[in-house]
Amino acid sequence: MEKLIYMDNAATTSTSPEVVSAMLPFFTEYYGNPSSVYNFAQKSKMAIEDAREIIADSIGAAKSNEIYFTGGGSESDNWALKSAAFGLRDKGNHIITTKIEHHAILNTCAYLEKHGFEVTYLDVDSDGFVSLEDVENAITDKTILISVMFANNEIGTIEPVREIGEIAHKHGILFHTDAVQAMCHVPINVTEMNIDLLSASAHKFHGPKGVGFMYMKNSAKLEPFIHGGAQERARRAGTSNVPGIVGMGQAVKLALSTLDKETQTIIDMRNYIVIRILGEIPDVTFDGPGIDSLNRLPSNMHFCFKDVSGDSLLIMLDMNGICASSGSACAAGSIDPSHVLLAIGRSSDEAKGALRLSIDKDLTKEDADYAVDSLKSAVARLRG
Repeated sequence: MEKLIYMDNAATTSTSPEVVSAMLPFFTEYYGNPSSVYNFAQKSKMAIEDAREIIADSIGAAKSNEIYFTGGGSESDNWALKSAAFGLRDKGNHIITTKIEHHAILNTCAYLEKHGFEVTYLDVDSDGFVSLEDVENAITDKTILISVMFANNEIGTIEPVREIGEIAHKHGILFHTDAVQAMCHVPINVTEMNIDLLSASAHKFHGPKGVGFMYMKNSAKLEPFIHGGAQERARRAGTSNVPGIVGMGQAVKLALSTLDKETQTIIDMRNYIVIRILGEIPDVTFDGPGIDSLNRLPSNMHFCFKDVSGDSLLIMLDMNGICASSGSACAAGSIDPSHVLLAIGRSSDEAKGALRLSIDKDLTKEDADYAVDSLKSAVARLRG
């Protein structure tokens, strides 16, 4: 196999061998439909409920029945916004979010605007933080939902979620957070952080693709999202993805058992890489909070290189076996500059030189040095 240095964990992660092992019996041995009544199928149902308990405990949910399994983060985001909007329409039609949300939020908001809802898109500062004062000032008597991401998928900014939730609850407003990038990477407690709705996706923390969950506080009582059978308490119909759900539960269990130890390992490696790049490559900016900030995702690095095409840079890195990105995987192939970078004050030209690196605990110092050396060479060639 050719050399591969994977530095795009924000896009997706490898599925852990332990996760695959946990999933396999539910493809071949315990393949019963969990909605069936006979004992054989109940093994599948029990496995689903075990995963629900693990996930509920991991985020401090009051009850396991506040966890609903979905097809991933985008579905969970759609469910939260659409069901809250249409379900609370008799109370108001105003939603507050930010300009740096994932497209699953922004495009859902655009859809809702076409159906008579008003959306306020809050500015952020140069590090990507939303102002608490701006959140409170945006609230009107028609505001029914505030949705602010837990951590940004491009520049790694961890928003003041707890405080935003406090503001929302003070005004009797539901608070949703897209925690796709944060889940299993930083501590989350939905009760302490005043979160009513939360979205997550398994493939961001070494679980399988195509499965996620939404935390919905029982008092939220949102409308069903997929109509049909009685699965997920009749709110999300369709035969349960048993192997995927089991795998996600196992991934959460594994991640949280080593979170503290692995987080520091990742931070140390991230800081080493950032210091090398900023010290050895001229005309480069580091985006988002500094590496000494506690409000930055441990694995995230984002740079803008002057007079360099980010796409060309990615191709040259790929030729050296290095996987990286210029931003969100969901926006790959777009010719438009990142909406996140424009929101924090980067120009279109600066944004075109973007590079995101996101690592995990398995990256070695040898591979990190190889990646930085390859990056230095690629930038020099492109500028030359």
